[in-house]
Amino acid sequence: MPSIISVSTFNPPHTLDQETTTEFARELFNEDFQDIERLLKVFQNGQIEERHFAVPIEWFEQDHSLKEKNDLYIKLATSFSTEAIKKCLINDHFLKKSIDIKNIDAIVLVSSSGMSTPSLDARIMNNLPFTSHTKRIPLWGLGCAGGAAGISRAYEYCRAYPEENVLVVCVELCSLTFQRNDRSKSNLVGTSLFADGIACAVIAGDGSSLISHLKTPIRPTIVATQSTLMPNSEDVMGWDVKDSGLHVVFSRDIPTIIKEWLEPNVTGFLNKQDISIEQLSAFIAHPGGKKVLEAYKDTLQISERLLKQSKEILRKHGNMSSPTVLYVLEKIMLEQHNDGDYGLMAALGPGFCSELVLVTWKGVH
Repeated sequence: MPSIISVSTFNPPHTLDQETTTEFARELFNEDFQDIERLLKVFQNGQIEERHFAVPIEWFEQDHSLKEKNDLYIKLATSFSTEAIKKCLINDHFLKKSIDIKNIDAIVLVSSSGMSTPSLDARIMNNLPFTSHTKRIPLWGLGCAGGAAGISRAYEYCRAYPEENVLVVCVELCSLTFQRNDRSKSNLVGTSLFADGIACAVIAGDGSSLISHLKTPIRPTIVATQSTLMPNSEDVMGWDVKDSGLHVVFSRDIPTIIKEWLEPNVTGFLNKQDISIEQLSAFIAHPGGKKVLEAYKDTLQISERLLKQSKEILRKHGNMSSPTVLYVLEKIMLEQHNDGDYGLMAALGPGFCSELVLVTWKGVH
């Protein structure tokens, strides 16, 4: 079973507390909503205290063209990803010996908050000494499901090439998609929730030499994955592409959809592996928002303890789209685990879709 060798996260430089962003939204939306004070409760009730952004708050006070925003996305996403990769390859929380970047055989690059051709992985390879034969696997359009999907595709690659290693890079600069002139409630909710973040993970095949780099004798290995698409659900979540850029689509029905759709999806996946929800010692849940986490808890009947790390990431970072679940993974990997423990990674995204990854902690023999 392929192993998760190292995980790292990188926070963009500008930190804003929720009180500051609430006041910004009040000034911006005040004339368009008669019930603005009621609507602004979404900022206070979302269990988010602060978020990190690629640009300072002053940047949002002016209009920016799609070209200006996208050029900045390419520049900053490339730079931030480069730093996150460096951090992942020398992360002494998980590694007793750093990873030579030339041991990376493939890059899965996940992003949905900007556009780039050539894709960001090519630009990142020009910043770091990857071998020129590194395989590039860019994934676009998976949104919040992208982190778990990236891990799944890396798992499949390492199953096919068990001596090789895959670097998963998730980078989202959601703030650069902000629409000052969009007065929809979806935009208001998005302003209260989304943030920027970057995360990386190294996945190694069973025969990889990188397993000997592990610092601890217990490592998370990937048992199985499952992708599920809900038919004809494109309007639940995603982007509406207009001349001014990317406008968020965020249905208020998402928590209800989760409650009705997720449980049989998760239960069916676990049953195929002869595992029950009660056997999980870790739940690596993408914290899409307070109501999403509540829907997970109510639908899957899981304990509050299993949502602790997801809630903490939501509180300190907000929803960063694809990297968020890797932020949770990093926290959970830092905890104590026993040989044979099971964990479930879960993320939902545009499509509407679900990505599930079953992991078990395994001793190094």
